[in-house]
Amino acid sequence: MNPILKNILAVIAGVVIGSVVNMGIITLSPSIIPPPEGVNVTDMESLKASMHLFEPKHFIFPFLAHALGTLAGAFVAALIAATNKMRFALGVGIFFLIGGIANVFMLPSPAWFTVLDLAGAYLPMGWLGGKLVTGKGA
Repeated sequence: MNPILKNILAVIAGVVIGSVVNMGIITLSPSIIPPPEGVNVTDMESLKASMHLFEPKHFIFPFLAHALGTLAGAFVAALIAATNKMRFALGVGIFFLIGGIANVFMLPSPAWFTVLDLAGAYLPMGWLGGKLVTGKGA
């Protein structure tokens, strides 16, 4: 297969797999740690209006979803990429970081979670996904 085509496929597969993992964890979350009483987690307006009711435990699964989704996507991208495997893994990390930044503006969260999520869930997991495939740091 043409290396350019393979690299494009790597990015697409990484984003799709990462998104599936992310959404799977988010979907599972309320059954493990129920949201505060009266909060509809499928409605953005309900989430915005009741964010003050959320405790730290309610942010565990969103963080895991962002981190593990990024890790899975970066790993798949690095695995499939024909060249520059770490760069493609980090590219997937950047893609999800941009989504995380957008999410901060759409759904305000506590500052501690915003910092933890943006600093810990995306680029470090993108790097780790690449490292798991390449066995080296860059």
